Amino acid sequence: MTGRNVYLDKVPYPEARQRLLERLGGWGREAETSATTAARGRVLAEAVFARRSSPHYHAAAMDGLAVLSSETLAATEPTPLVLTPGPTVVPVDTGDALPEGCDAVIILEDTHRRPDGSWEIIAPARPWQHVRTMGEDMVASELLLPAGHLITPQDIGALLGAGITRIRVVRRPVVAIIPTGDELVAADCEPAAGQIIEYNSYTLGAQVEEWGGEFLRFDPVPDVPERLLAALDAALDRADVVVINAGSSAGRDDYTARTIATRGEVLVHGLATKPGKPTVVGVAGGVPVLGIPGYPVSALLAARLLLKPLLEHFLGHATLPSTVTAELTRPLPSPLGVDEFVRVRLAEVGGRLQATPLPRGAGLITSMVRADGWLVSDRQSEGYPAGARVEIETVVPTSLFGRTLAVIGSHDVVLDLLDDLLRPLEPGSRLTSSHVGSLGGLMALAKNQCHLATSHLLDEGSGRYNDAFVARLLPGERVHIVNLVGREQGLMVQPGNPRGIADLSDLIRPGITFINRQRGSGTRVLLDYELRQRGINPAAIAGYQREQYTHLAVAATVAGGAADAGLGVRSAARALGLDFIPLAAEQYELVIPARHRQHPLVLRLLQIISGEAFAARVRELGGYSLERTGEERIIGA
Repeated sequence: MTGRNVYLDKVPYPEARQRLLERLGGWGREAETSATTAARGRVLAEAVFARRSSPHYHAAAMDGLAVLSSETLAATEPTPLVLTPGPTVVPVDTGDALPEGCDAVIILEDTHRRPDGSWEIIAPARPWQHVRTMGEDMVASELLLPAGHLITPQDIGALLGAGITRIRVVRRPVVAIIPTGDELVAADCEPAAGQIIEYNSYTLGAQVEEWGGEFLRFDPVPDVPERLLAALDAALDRADVVVINAGSSAGRDDYTARTIATRGEVLVHGLATKPGKPTVVGVAGGVPVLGIPGYPVSALLAARLLLKPLLEHFLGHATLPSTVTAELTRPLPSPLGVDEFVRVRLAEVGGRLQATPLPRGAGLITSMVRADGWLVSDRQSEGYPAGARVEIETVVPTSLFGRTLAVIGSHDVVLDLLDDLLRPLEPGSRLTSSHVGSLGGLMALAKNQCHLATSHLLDEGSGRYNDAFVARLLPGERVHIVNLVGREQGLMVQPGNPRGIADLSDLIRPGITFINRQRGSGTRVLLDYELRQRGINPAAIAGYQREQYTHLAVAATVAGGAADAGLGVRSAARALGLDFIPLAAEQYELVIPARHRQHPLVLRLLQIISGEAFAARVRELGGYSLERTGEERIIGA
């Protein structure tokens, strides 16, 4: 190891990152088991589903009096009703189980305790008022968290509440950091002239831990080639990533590039960035090895550009930077040919966000302490004049911005499956669904509030699903309709069907209670159509006006005994162990305007829908048909 180093190339950092990731292939994402209570900040290796509903009983939501609402109907302000304590008149505190036979709570402030122990009320109770019904927060079998999700403190509470005490998480990648240089001394030393306190490894290690990895620090290695090679060999045996800090330039004592080449391959030596130019990217024994500059700002920037994406790749979870637009307070010249990263301070002045550049020196660690963000002057630019509006990447990244596929419309648990399948394939992305019903989803599309809608609206005239509604609500627009699944709608009833419900006509029998879906949902449209076919007045159904927004919520209401029946899909009934009385087969479809059809996440979603992994997961749920899944037709211009 003698002679001078030379730069092999000067590569733009996105290309350097891509070279490394392509060279690594399927590296990373190993799973291990963690106690839920110790899982904050870990990345889920697989989806987690609730084992129990929360609450798992009907609970009083307020301090007061538990009653049977039908026994309070005579109460008015002029003629208060006196209630005698008994099985259906019971004092309760918040969180108490609702006594059997009661279906409502009257808050304490709305009651008057009489000297004889009876209670006086001046207004009737509504059924289920001030009651947290079983499954209000979460429902057994419901997807709590998808794979690739970063566990937060509130997630731990939800997991424990759902009965999940152990989870599978992605193993934290171990990053070995080897500081090099004869001049390095410990922080508790009084440095002499020419000596430098070694703090880069601790700063980089803290970043590694913040990015989800484990930090393995080596003692500083002097500028002796054999010592550096021995340190690299030891690190390769113990770590998933190795970082050699300093010695990456072309100086007399810079041995990093040659050391990496001795044990593996140098992919890049020299980035087209300022600071951070003398950076080495290599692989040794299947382990990525980075040689990053010794100057602290250069080291931190090189780690941000290359090490952070490596850890995100390993974990299957990415965080996207948060950016803002601001005005430069002074001119910022920049050399051509390099991407220059300038630290800036931000302040809102006169209602406008202002950006003030900080000193650019690569050795000025205090500029990093003071910086609010980075401004990138592109290598094809010579900088910006004062007053220019520029984009700033803030120091703290915001996860998932620009990587969200928004779905609004009808609910189905298969949307959760799609989200779960999307995230590992597109780390840092997600599918979010808002359950407002099929009509609400189509109207949201018309307002450009989402990428796609889910719908199962039956047109009574044609007998077809969705086409007529799409044509009416998205006039003049080219729209793609993709069949997601076929599914069965029917009545969900308690196990063994104790009320002997066989058809919708049984819903008007005395004592039978029903739980409905919200207006605008495809299930509600189907129910109203079937009721008209049978000549049944909805007003004759007890509970017709009570609404839930998902099939699982309807199923939970029935499972908890708050209703005798509800209309929903077979998979929801199966998930909660309910009996199911089939009513109709339908098509549950994705509605995608042409303007969103080529969105990368939409394309990935359609790829998932056509794949075997999705089909296998749907078969596990039961109650669905995949016969037409993936079929696509076009409506409109």
